[in-house]
Amino acid sequence: MDKHLLKQILRDNQLEVERYVVSPRELQFDDFPCHVLVGVRRSGKSYMLYHRIQQLLSEGHKWDEILYLNFEDERLENFTSEDFNRLLECHQEMYGKRPMLFLDEIQNIDGWHKFARRMADSEYNIFITGSNAKMLSGEINTTLGGRFLSAEVYPYSFKEYLNVHQIPWEDNDIVSTEGRARVVRCFDEYLHYGGLPASALLPAKRNYLSSVYQKIYMGDIIARNKITNVAGIRVLVRKMAESVCRPISYNRVNNLLSSIGGKLSLATTIKYVEYCEDAWLLLRLRNYATSLADKESNCKYYFIDNGILGLFLIDKDTILLENLIALQLFRIYGHDPDNERVFFYNANYEVDFYIPENELAIQVSYSLLDEETRKREVEALSKLPDHLPCSRRLILTYDEEESITDKYGSIEVIPAWKWLLVSNH
Repeated sequence: MDKHLLKQILRDNQLEVERYVVSPRELQFDDFPCHVLVGVRRSGKSYMLYHRIQQLLSEGHKWDEILYLNFEDERLENFTSEDFNRLLECHQEMYGKRPMLFLDEIQNIDGWHKFARRMADSEYNIFITGSNAKMLSGEINTTLGGRFLSAEVYPYSFKEYLNVHQIPWEDNDIVSTEGRARVVRCFDEYLHYGGLPASALLPAKRNYLSSVYQKIYMGDIIARNKITNVAGIRVLVRKMAESVCRPISYNRVNNLLSSIGGKLSLATTIKYVEYCEDAWLLLRLRNYATSLADKESNCKYYFIDNGILGLFLIDKDTILLENLIALQLFRIYGHDPDNERVFFYNANYEVDFYIPENELAIQVSYSLLDEETRKREVEALSKLPDHLPCSRRLILTYDEEESITDKYGSIEVIPAWKWLLVSNH
């Protein structure tokens, strides 16, 4: 690439970082020199880099010590792995100093991980972000060789969402009727429109959410994987949205797609689902009660953001509530490719979530006022201790609270918004 253009882009990026007002996120960087941040597009990864750079500038560091480049810039369309050295040369010619590296959406450049490893071996401080789950895959982790700390970046948690709206949420703040009402009102908005940072303060969010989805759909799924059957992917995403909360097999997905959009092979359907996972649009949850083969082929899938999921649903509150709880559990326990920490349980009866390390079982029900619903949710949690260790059992609702006693102790019924405020992240 032309050095003059690279220098111009570096300077433009500096001005962009300086002008943004960003809210601090719950994820904090420690003193480790090399970090990889991975998450869906527009989840706030760039803002985290901005915040870190702004911290450094406020501490007295100058741009001569910092190199920031966003590889989503269309002027970098022809950038290749050979240009990484040219990038370092440009900074050296501009400032004559060795910089800390902040490289945004680096997955766009083939061979990026080899450059990242070389920089780590050369003892650079380096922060990189990407929107592809394969950045945490075994192959790349092997290449990086333990030199980087990786972190998953999700849309705003409910606490972060309240903070952005300047709504107090500590115990003393929600004791009053007015304080509680403010939190519940904000929770209703969060439930329906999700937590993508740029949408949080928008009065009309749907158009923005639709544009983000189109970018994920057309860019991170269709274009990146060179898919020609665009209609097939469109139907797949809609069917996966309708199936949130229910286990669905590859064969079932394949039959749905084939009945609507023409015959597809099972292998193609599996690839399509994996592409959606790679783009962080879908997050897989495995069944704790089944064989290894069934764990992989008969899973539940959740969407990375409630606002995006809501684009595909009509009668949606129950689905959205469970999706929100799944996202919070992934924030707390992580969602690496193997995801051996959060499960659902399905063997004659179903429990929505089971976390073995904490012996925690969770059911999600919008309301327990319907007797049939109440019986189903309580019975599942009453049966589970016969089969699995269960120290704590919860039913998370929209805004109902009580305690139910059985022979194993108590089942706590807690409003989801309240649980979101006391859970670990």
